[in-house]
This record gives sequence, structure tokens and C-alpha cells, in this order.
Amino acid sequence: MSLRFALLGSGSQGNALIIETAAVRILVDCGFPAREIERRLRDLGIGADTLTGILVTHEHTDHVRGLGAMARRYGLQVWMTPGTFHAANYGKLPSLHQIDCHGGWWTIGDLAVAPYPVPHDSREPCQFLFRAGDNTLGLLTDTGYVTPHIAAILQACDSLVLEFNHDPQMLANGPYPPSLRARVGGSHGHLSNHQAVELLKRLQTSRLQHLVASHLSEKNNSPALVTELVQQQLPDLSGRISIASQHEISGWFQLSV
Repeated sequence: MSLRFALLGSGSQGNALIIETAAVRILVDCGFPAREIERRLRDLGIGADTLTGILVTHEHTDHVRGLGAMARRYGLQVWMTPGTFHAANYGKLPSLHQIDCHGGWWTIGDLAVAPYPVPHDSREPCQFLFRAGDNTLGLLTDTGYVTPHIAAILQACDSLVLEFNHDPQMLANGPYPPSLRARVGGSHGHLSNHQAVELLKRLQTSRLQHLVASHLSEKNNSPALVTELVQQQLPDLSGRISIASQHEISGWFQLSV
């Protein structure tokens, strides 16, 4: 059973990821305006009217900006936690499913989905594990630190989209005011490059086909820093890492058994 994914964009200005199997096309987050989501999908050769639905990680604007408009325009199903639903006004959603981030696996067509909780400064955030046949894709962004449960959940991934948000030194010396620096670098903020690498050292990475570094800060990080750190600390992964961009789609990552 095939599974492929692509990032429409990743960063503080907007996030969206598309997952495709033989039977479904699912957006994870919808953090760009609807017209921009449509344009980026077209660049991948996909019409927005072919989407199955949208999964939502949490209510921050860079993850839900276009959610209501896209859902209403195309009659899409939407899945999110009750806390995420009640934390923002999305307008009328045509088909809402409130999910339990502790509830284990469930399915959308031929795609199995397992949400799991993460520490982030939002109402009831979650991230996701996806499975189609023998292929497993893990998603972890927007978390302040790695819990034992997170590490256990991500052990068996064939591909991983992982937050490398900031370099601690760049954050400390950067343009953010102290309150924002404390938020980003705090226990309910975002993963630093070093935290991401330490997680990877705890995982069984030999089976990883694709590692996609995502949600990089444009002010407090750089692709070169991420690449250099991975090459130094995890040289076996250096040929399998890609860097997601805020402004450009990634192209497709294909998982193969």
C-alpha cells in the first residue's frame, strides 16, 4: 500500500502538510490563506477539490489560518481535539470530528491515524503518527520538549517530519523580546536543533527513509546549522535529511516497503 507526503510550507508564517494514499488525500494543518493553499496544491499537481479532509494539530494561526475557508469551500471533514475546537472561532465547519489524543489508532479510508499529546502553549495540542500498510510516518512539531511517550510513539517510523525550530545561541542573541525568547525556548514552546538531535539519538533511525527538518525559525536558525549539526552528531542520517521551507513546497516524499 503506497504512502507519500509533501510539505506545502513550514514555519512561523504558515504550516501545511499533505498525505496521500491510494484512497485518501489528507491535509495536516491549514496555516496559509485558502487561495495560497490552493496554489501550492496546484504546484503539486493536486486540485483542492480532491482532498478528503483536514487534520489539525492545534489552534495557533500559523496552523489554522485557512481552515474554515477551505473546509466550507470544499465540504471537507475536519478532525481536531475538543480543546483545539473550543480555543478558536473557525466559523461553521461542514463536518467536524472531535478526537481523543489518547485514544489510539483510528482510520480515514486506508490511512490509519494515531494522535498523541505534546507539551505546547495551546489548549489541547496533538501530533500524529500515520500508517498505510507497512509504511509509518511520524510528525512532531510545536512541542517544547520530548516526553518519554513521544519518544516511544516515534520509535517505529519509516519517515519523520521533525521540528528543528531554533539554535539556542541565535535565539538568545536574536531580535526577539525577552518574553518571546522565553516562550519559544521554554518547556511549552518549540524544539531546538539540539533537542531534535537528542531525540533522534534515542530512536531506531536505521529504518528512516526520509528525515524532514521542519518549522525552522527564519530569525533564529538556518538550514546550514541544522545540516551541520546532523552531519556532526548523526552522520548516518546526513544523506537522508531534507529541510522544509517556509516559502516553497517540498515536492513528494515516497515511502516504500
